[in-house]
Amino acid sequence: MSQLLHTMLRVGNLERSIAFYTKVLGMKLLRQSENPEYQYTLAFVGYGEESSGQAVIELTYNWGTEKYDLGNGFGHIAIGAEDIYARCDAIRAAGGKITREPGPVAGGSTEIAFVEDPDGYKIELIQMSSAQKGLG
Repeated sequence: MSQLLHTMLRVGNLERSIAFYTKVLGMKLLRQSENPEYQYTLAFVGYGEESSGQAVIELTYNWGTEKYDLGNGFGHIAIGAEDIYARCDAIRAAGGKITREPGPVAGGSTEIAFVEDPDGYKIELIQMSSAQKGLG
C-alpha cells in the first residue's frame, strides 16, 4: 500500500525554519543531513517518527539561496489541532505570525486558522473535532 511520506519546502535559512517548526509549531527535528558536493542540507521535522507512518516536512536549504518566489500554485500545509484557539495564542506568544484568526470557514462550520512560516508558506490549523468532516 502506498503512503504519503513528506512534503518538501525550500527554505532560505535552515536554522530559522527549524526553530519555527520545532519551537513555534511544536514539531520535532527528526533527522538532518548535509550534501557538500551538491551544496544542500535537508532537515526533516514532524510530530511523530516516519517509521510510525506519520507524514513529515522536509526542509531543503540550497546553500546560498536566501529567498524563493513562492508562486501561486502551492496552497498550504494542514495540521490538525485539538484547540486551534489556544494553539494560535501559543504561536503568537512564540513570535509566530497568524494570518487568519481562528473561526468558522467561510460558508461552513469547520473551524480553521492560518499561520505563516518565516519563508511565507501558509499553514492551516484545523480543529480536530471537525477535521475528518472536510471543509464546510
